[in-house]
Order: sequence, then C-alpha cells, then structure tokens
Amino acid sequence: MKQIIQSFKTGETILEELPAPKVSRGKVLIKTTKSLVSLGTERMLVEFGKSNLISKARQQPDKVKMVLDKIKTDGLIPTLETVFNKLGEPLPLGYCNVGEVIAIGEGVSEFKVGDRVASNGGHAEFVSVPKNLVASIPDNVTDEEAAFTVIGSIGLQGIRLCEPTIGETIVVTGLGLIGLITAQLLKANGCNVIGIDFDQSKLDLAKQWGIETINPSQGQDPVKSVLQMTNGIGADGVIITASTKSNDVISQAAQMSRQRGRIILVGVIGLDISRAEFYQKELTFQVSCSYGPGRYDEDYESRGQDYPLPFVRWTEKRNFETILNSISKSYIDVKPMVTEVVELEDYLKIYGDIGSSKAIASILNYSNSNYSNNVVIESNQPHKKNPGIAIVGAGNFTKMTMLPAMKGLTANLKYIISSGGLSGTTLAKKFGIENSTTDYEAALHDDTVGSVMITTRHNLHAPMVIKALEANKNVFVEKPLALNGDELDKIIDAYKNSNASITVGFNRRFAPHAVKMKELLGSGDNPINVIATMNAGFIPSDVWVHDLKVGGGRIIGEACHFIDLISYLADSKVISVCMNAMGVNPEENTDNATLLLKYENGSTGVINYFSNGSKAYSKERVEAYSQERTLTLDNWRKLKGFGFKGFSSAKSKMDKGHKAQFEKFVASVNSDGALLIEMDSLVNTTRASFAAIESLKKGTWIDVQ
Repeated sequence: MKQIIQSFKTGETILEELPAPKVSRGKVLIKTTKSLVSLGTERMLVEFGKSNLISKARQQPDKVKMVLDKIKTDGLIPTLETVFNKLGEPLPLGYCNVGEVIAIGEGVSEFKVGDRVASNGGHAEFVSVPKNLVASIPDNVTDEEAAFTVIGSIGLQGIRLCEPTIGETIVVTGLGLIGLITAQLLKANGCNVIGIDFDQSKLDLAKQWGIETINPSQGQDPVKSVLQMTNGIGADGVIITASTKSNDVISQAAQMSRQRGRIILVGVIGLDISRAEFYQKELTFQVSCSYGPGRYDEDYESRGQDYPLPFVRWTEKRNFETILNSISKSYIDVKPMVTEVVELEDYLKIYGDIGSSKAIASILNYSNSNYSNNVVIESNQPHKKNPGIAIVGAGNFTKMTMLPAMKGLTANLKYIISSGGLSGTTLAKKFGIENSTTDYEAALHDDTVGSVMITTRHNLHAPMVIKALEANKNVFVEKPLALNGDELDKIIDAYKNSNASITVGFNRRFAPHAVKMKELLGSGDNPINVIATMNAGFIPSDVWVHDLKVGGGRIIGEACHFIDLISYLADSKVISVCMNAMGVNPEENTDNATLLLKYENGSTGVINYFSNGSKAYSKERVEAYSQERTLTLDNWRKLKGFGFKGFSSAKSKMDKGHKAQFEKFVASVNSDGALLIEMDSLVNTTRASFAAIESLKKGTWIDVQ
C-alpha cells in the first residue's frame, strides 16, 4: 500500500510503499476512500522537517537539555548516534481518514464489514484503527464531507470547554479549517460569533454563515472592534484556533474579553501572558486537548475501554459522532471549504508548496488501492547462504541497539515485522533486510527462515516465542522471557517439544568488562558478594512498561538483567529472593526497590533498582567482593580491581555486551544452534524475578522453584 510520510532528517514529504497493516484485537481495518489534509498542523511538521539542526534545537529546548544530560553519562558519540537515529525516524502524516471497513478485530461488535466510517487514521490506503477512534457515517453524508469529522471534533472540544450559552458573544481567532467549523458550530448553538483572520477570502466565507468578521490586515483593531460590536461589554468567550509564535493573540484575547470571560486555546500561539490583563478581569484560561476526553489515554484509545456516558457525556468518539450528525442535519456546511481534491499519487500538488498555500481544505482521493502485507526491499547487499533471520519489532531497541550491533555480521536478515509497516520498512532499507511485512505468520511459514528475533512489547514475548518454537525456529527474545509463571511453563513445554534453541537478551554477561570480572573472580567454587545498582531513571506511570499486563513492571521487565549478571558472576543459581520497596505501602509494580538474592553456592546478591536518582550519576554500577579482593565497574566504561595481582584497572567506551551477544547468537544459529545461556539458567532468572514480586506482596523470603 501507499502512505504519505514526512522525513525529519531531509524535510522531504514522500509517498512510500509499505506493507498494509493487519487487523488486531480491538481494531478495525479500513480501506481509505478520502482523507483531509490538515494544512495548519501538517504545514508545521513539514516546515520543522525542512529546518536545519540548529533551528530544530531552538524549537525544542527541552530536548536539548536531555541530549546534554545524556552526553554526561553515556558519552558524546553514543549520544550523537541516538540523536541522528531519532531524526531519521519518518513520521506518518494525516489524522482525518474516511473509508470502508474490510476486517474486524476480536472484541469489536460496533462495526461490520462494509460500513462507511471516519477515523483518525493517516494518509494511507489502508489503516488499522482502535474502535474508540472510529465512527459510523450517516447515509446522507458523503465521504468528502465525512473527512472533516476529526478536524471538526478538535473545534468542538474547544467549544465544550468554553461552555457557551444562547445569546453569548464568542470570538474565534483564526479562521482556518478548525476556526471555520468552530464558528459554524457556535452559530448553530445560538451564539453571536465574531471571526478574526488576516485572510479576506476566509472572512468572506464566514460571512456566508452570518458570522461577523474582523480583518487586522485592513487596519481593523481586533480589541476595539470586538468592544464596539458588544456595546463595550466585551466577548463572553474567546476560542483561539490560530497558529502563530506571536504573544499578541493571547494579549488581545484578554483585552477583548468581558469581566470573568473565558479564553480557550485550541491552536498554537506564543503564551507570554500578562498577569495584569488576566488578574483585573478574573479571566479563565484553558488549553483544549485535541478531540476530547479519552485522548492519549491508553485504556480508552488502545484497549477500547469506554468512559460511562452518565459520567463522561462527551468522549472523543462521541464528539466524532456529533460532528457527523451536525453535517447530516445541515447544522454545519463543510462543502464550501473544499479548495481542491487531489489523487493520492498527485500529493505533491498539496505538499510541494504547503508553506505558501492559501487553500482551506485539501482532500486526497484514493482510487486504486492494492492490499499486501509484504514489501520486498531492493538491496545491494550480497546474497547470504546462511539460514534466514526474521526480526519481530521495529522499535527503539531494534533500531538503535540491535541492528547497529549486527551490522557487518554474517546474519541473513530475511524479514522485519512491524505492526504498522512504516518503521519496519525504514529499517529494512537502512540495514538491507529483504522483506518488510506486518505478518508474523509469513515468516514462520517460510522454510528459509531458521531463527526469529523478538523485540516487541513484553506481553507479546511469550506467545511469539511459543509460536516460533512450534515452527522449530531458533529464538532470540529481548528480556523478559515471560510475564508470569503460566507463560513460562508453556514456553518450557514448547521448548521440550522443539528442535530449536532459546536465547534471552541478557547482554550484560557478554560485556567485555563482565567477562573480565568473571575471569578475575574465578569459578563458582568460592562464594562471592555482588552489589548491583541501577540508576534506572524516572518513567511516567502511564507508560506501558508499568502496566503489569503489558510491560510486567520494571522489576520483571528490567531488573532481570542484573539477576542474570550476578548469577553469571557467581556461577550459581538463585534459591531464594527477598524484595523491599520504597514507600509505606509499596505496590507490586514498584520501580524503587532492593532485591536480596541467595545462591546455591552460598553467594549473595543485592540489586538496588532505583528510579529517583540524578541523571547526572552513572546509570549502572557493579561491585564484587571475594577473598579480600574487590572489583568495581562504573557504567560499563571503567573497571577497577583492588587486591588482584596483575590487574588494577581497565577503561573502554560504553559497552553493555550487545555486539558480543549478537555475534555469538548469529554464529550459533548459522552452525549448531547451541545455547548461549543454559535453559535452566534462563528459567531460574525468570522465576527469581517473579519471586521478587511475590516477596514484596507477602513481606518475606520466597524460595525459587
């Protein structure tokens, strides 16, 4: 399928050939017929992409600070690699999609195949969209009209926050797409509406709907004009739908408002607010969040959990439905706003000079769509005879860590599988992978594929590992192996019935400094004490890693790295675990905890996993004590020895063992498929992480099976 994307690296807008998405649980698969170009939002993205590196930095000072902090801890070169990798990520454009439902995911009962629907899908021939971001189109509303659904909902949410009543005067500043629809909705609500814009053609259009207008470019003073139109009272409310860096708009909004007026920001403007202007009138100022309640809530948008109507009357989906109903009943008229209708293949007629475009609404038409889950990538890479490898997941770990570490190895990268297709295709082109697909089953059914490397979200690890083992494919899975005991037991059964191997991404044990520590400490005949501290950094509570059903929490999902490392250094298995966490009533998904580990050979381990430390301090530190000797490893860059004959210190660039791990994995699957880490050890580490959570719940030591 074809999709419009924006390159932040080059600023180019591209019509890319991508594998079409597959429908999944809670989603509907839509064949697009029309999509609306949001000229304001998309113009900003295109212009940002075309700007140079210094200009990009000036526009994102918060990101610059993050980069400087990362340089202090990780070094200059790794930080620059991360920055340029991030800039190399293309962005899919568009969020106003109309089409026909062609497939229904599990758990979706609101729609059926053949329904015409509007959604926040992008400019792509096929989109897979969660059910709460999809609305059915009334029969008397055309696809072209329905394309205004999402953009209209943005304006509608601003109106709902403003809470206008019949007879009030509301000013709409900025009569672009959102502003014109907002003005019409306010008029339908019985309000006196005043529109402000510098473009006379937009003002003329607004006049057709009975909206009073002000054009500052023709010498009209916005504040004086509004006061004159309201007999000196001022506006009851001001809804700002403009896009400008200037602070004048917010100042004028305050000056033209009546005492205790309301100001709602829908657009993007300068926000250097004068306290005096707001203080004297006791003005209310609020920023509107996109389409309405539910926006950016994973439970609502991704998991399909609706808010109960008696308590949340207007969600984003119900706002979609309201706009469609308003069009159906002729409360608003969107047809006059259509400036141009362009075939998808002619997209550059819109995007080629989007910065100077005077269009109000541009519609993309989709007439020749071909559905395919797979895209073959043209590559100059020499053909490799080794068994093929399929990579599942195209997120940050795959892009920034795994594929760069595998570059130059004798790995025959046959597939990369991603849910949306865009990230996978981008990486396929960059790293010479033969196929980009959204179909995991296709790779499993390909006899030339011998191994699967899984880097998806944690809840998908176990089911994907089991499917790969059942297909007799060797497996590399980024930690954790499983999220609970039931999943682990099923993996063990699948492994016993398979001829394939399993490798879990416990890379720390393969790091050069860890290997040196093991060499210096010797075999497991002598017990050791190890203290490992992870200054993990704060992650907001709404991020998926904290969700016990998706990420498993940070102890199971991340601290397992150091359980494995200590087991490697001690050359023994964990027999019992005790975990304590910060706080009076710590929860099972804590990320501020201390784990105590007992080993079969008498060794002990302490893991301090903290998220409340300074970013300026080392992220990881390991100390090992044995026979009046001590080793300290700082952030995988500096190893110091005390009491060792012939060794005092070693330095290197940061190396957490990824490259060595992948070298060993590729060599293994290309030859005898030998295990990199014994299965008993993988199982022991995984069960120890489960025991840590159980220990926190019960407040006692837990034996590891």
